[in-house]
Amino acid sequence: MTDVHSFNNISLSGRGGSNPGLLKINSGGIQWKKQGGGKAVEVDKSDIVGVSWMKVPRTNQLGVKTKDGLYYKFIGFRDQDVASLTIFFQSAFGKTPEEKQLSVSGRNWGEVDLNGNNLTFLVGGKQAFEVSLADVSQTQLQGKNDVLLEFHVDDTAGANEKDSLMEISFHIPNTNTQFVGDETRPPAQVFHDNILKVADVGAGVEEAVVTFEGIAILTPRGRYNVELHLSFLRLQGQANDFKIQYSSVVRLFLLPKSNQPHTFVVISLDPPIRKGQTLYPHIVMQFETDSVVESELSISDDLMNTRFKDKLERSYKGFIHEVFTTVLRWLSGAKITKPGKFRSSQDGFAVKSSLKAEDGVLYPLEKGFFFLPKPPTLILHDEIDYVEFERHAAGGANMHYFDLSIRLKTDHEHLFRNIQRNEYHNLYSFISSKGLKIMNLGGAGTAEGVAAVLQDNDDDDAVDPHLERIRNQAADESDEEDEDFVGAEDDDGGSPTDDSGEDDDSDASDADGGEKEKSVKKEPKKEASSSKGLPLKKKALATEEGSSKKKTQKKKKDPNAPKKAMSGFMYFSQMERDNIKKSNPGIGFGDIGKVLGDKWRQMSAEEKEPYEAKAQVDKKRYKDEISDYKNPQPMLVDSGNDSDSN
Repeated sequence: MTDVHSFNNISLSGRGGSNPGLLKINSGGIQWKKQGGGKAVEVDKSDIVGVSWMKVPRTNQLGVKTKDGLYYKFIGFRDQDVASLTIFFQSAFGKTPEEKQLSVSGRNWGEVDLNGNNLTFLVGGKQAFEVSLADVSQTQLQGKNDVLLEFHVDDTAGANEKDSLMEISFHIPNTNTQFVGDETRPPAQVFHDNILKVADVGAGVEEAVVTFEGIAILTPRGRYNVELHLSFLRLQGQANDFKIQYSSVVRLFLLPKSNQPHTFVVISLDPPIRKGQTLYPHIVMQFETDSVVESELSISDDLMNTRFKDKLERSYKGFIHEVFTTVLRWLSGAKITKPGKFRSSQDGFAVKSSLKAEDGVLYPLEKGFFFLPKPPTLILHDEIDYVEFERHAAGGANMHYFDLSIRLKTDHEHLFRNIQRNEYHNLYSFISSKGLKIMNLGGAGTAEGVAAVLQDNDDDDAVDPHLERIRNQAADESDEEDEDFVGAEDDDGGSPTDDSGEDDDSDASDADGGEKEKSVKKEPKKEASSSKGLPLKKKALATEEGSSKKKTQKKKKDPNAPKKAMSGFMYFSQMERDNIKKSNPGIGFGDIGKVLGDKWRQMSAEEKEPYEAKAQVDKKRYKDEISDYKNPQPMLVDSGNDSDSN
């Protein structure tokens, strides 16, 4: 019998919906990690007080109860998994799983079982539904026989779903024998009092542990008063109010801004908070670095001596971002990530760049990259397939910038633009030290050669093969791009660009026939000013020599270049396109794509697996071919035929 049991596509059922992930069960406990990164659940063997099995539609559910009163529900086990894990729990944990049955009668009349902080409604001895009393915010006694339970208005609850449970009502008649009362206290009152003992009632109005006023939050944008409570944090703004349970806080980031008097504090959430139809997985706060605050914590002496002993202090005085992250770290239990070993050319922790037309900074961290402030984008090293340094798209005049492309294993790509050239050596050294694959540096020998050059970052004359290749590409295309910029300046009345200086030089510095070109260009300007012609008319007046020059210098696609890899969705589209045409005669091309996209999103991971497998094979093919294409092997020629070959 193996010591570790691993299961893919096991969903954790909770307030934020069902999230698939990887579940591992060993002799030390239970670990679950969400697919694609994010929330992780770890339950130590010593914390488990009970396990149970329940047959649910099309699969089985494993229930794990801890000594802290938490109850985890894992869904997605086969019948043979139930048998093998039952034996494992008995031998490794010393616990025999309880067999629970699900009621499918549809009746709403039964019994209530209060076990810890869980309320289970039973019909005929079978479980109909179960709710956590820790999620109850208010309980009211309506009349003599009805008890109403209201649940937390938690912005992270049901963020992945359209509907969320808000309240539920129980009717307890006076003849009830489970909650026995008297003339002054009917059974409904007894039930109400029992709920009050374990429910999180009054949490919405409880005194905050500490409050930070007027904090600038960049996403979602606004100024908020941030209240830290024992079980949740609240963001109170003029137009919006968010309540976030600490169970949704995955990690905290404390990231100083380079050469600026501000520090980012990022709270990563899973599930994210929702504002309208927009989800926010990261709350980006901005604190003044030199701002000092003095705070007194409102926590009882019992909690300070038990739960927060040797963790929190009664009062704090220091920089506001440090006090905030320290208190939030111990209240939520989340870890803090700070900048690692990377340093920029200006001895900062990040490099300036842009993502999706938004300017910001890119933080190379020890286990990932984080782009801030908008859109906040976290990329873990484990998710990266390869990175690629690219020539800046603006051309030769902007060679003091370059782009960094990060390709994920899911075929998604992030392109960080406008990174200053003097950051190349620092970024390359850092990425290489993390063992990430750099796509456009060839084999291991080439990478070692570049690494040797990079040891001396102060030597500007050192030969870097990647930068040399970028310069050569820019030189090949600089003439064509400059002429395009000249045409653009004539058309828009001379709007300033970064390459304006280069354009002026290219107009008057051509040694062969410079004066002729200059006179030819003046004539269309006069005609355009008198007739107010369109840019197309100007283009028609260009000389035959100039137009032929553009045609000869225009780059053509290499027919020998390998065909790019296809994604799983593309393979799926090839198979299903004809079927959609047959079932929908006369459907337009764009509508076919929409139908294919909707079908693909509704498919499960198992249904997508055959197409993803084809995509992986094609992806490997493309990597091999592009490597051979960029690094061709020298042709072997027989030495005896040298004279013939010449």
